[in-house]
Amino acid sequence: MIKQEKLLWSLVAAILVILFLLSSTDLIIKEKKTDIYPVSIIISDTSDEYYTNFRKGVDKASEEYNVDVNLITLFEKGDAVQQMELLKREIDDGASAVILAPAKPEECARLLDGMVLGSPVIVLGDVFANDYVRGSISQNYEEEGEKLGKAIASEHTTSLPVWIFTEGLDYGYNRQIYDGLSAVLKESGFSIGIYEKKEKETFRNTIEGTVYPYSNEAIIAAIDVESLDEVAGIIAGSPVYKNYIAGLYGIGSTTKILTALDNGIIKGVVAIDQFDAGYTSIQKAVEVIHKKQEKEQIMLESYYVNKSNLRESRLEKLLYPID
Repeated sequence: MIKQEKLLWSLVAAILVILFLLSSTDLIIKEKKTDIYPVSIIISDTSDEYYTNFRKGVDKASEEYNVDVNLITLFEKGDAVQQMELLKREIDDGASAVILAPAKPEECARLLDGMVLGSPVIVLGDVFANDYVRGSISQNYEEEGEKLGKAIASEHTTSLPVWIFTEGLDYGYNRQIYDGLSAVLKESGFSIGIYEKKEKETFRNTIEGTVYPYSNEAIIAAIDVESLDEVAGIIAGSPVYKNYIAGLYGIGSTTKILTALDNGIIKGVVAIDQFDAGYTSIQKAVEVIHKKQEKEQIMLESYYVNKSNLRESRLEKLLYPID
């Protein structure tokens, strides 16, 4: 009897050892494999300085959808050819999808038509008529310009000219914003001037011209975030400019720009929910990787923000998202 018990216990011990070995080698209890999706984001600038809130949304979605994000900047701002070369490189290197903020949309679309890609593309802007582009996260750019124009028209008389500052009308979707803004201003009776940044000091020299030698007043509308940031810095740096710039308005929002708005340097901006744009772009990238959606263009709403409504809860959540 004792021998039988010993034999039985030995058999049980052997079975337990075998089960342990089998489970530890993943032959019985298989761990669920988590798929990681490599997604590249190619922006149109040399720095991601103006993408802080967008990146917060990207990081949040990446954590939820198991996405490994590679955010890529350009060597030269606005270089569409380089941007499309980077897109091809990222896909060839294994990106399951690419999110593209086109430097020059028309040129990027033309270049894409001549490419063969192995992964889908999501555009940050108007959707391209290309089979590789499976969707876009966009906004009504012309409407944003109209909102800015209506704000200026409601707060100023037509005796003052409106100077429109931009990094370039062909950069991003600036031309559409300009079309909406200029149409409203002209209809309201304002005279306008367009100043594209051809040289480093273009904006500063133009602003200085209000003081020397003519002492003229003007309103400035900066239709891209880079221009708005630069002009706000110029005006803040010299108190005398505030006597000649009747109002600074613009497109875009960063913490720095919102601080200038709160301090009265900027009168008003048109902004979108950048956090939502970043989050949704990753969400849609994962969906197209799984082929779960037809091509679609998601439109984000824009808002006019000034000092009086800056702290409203609905806008505060949009402009100051929590990580």
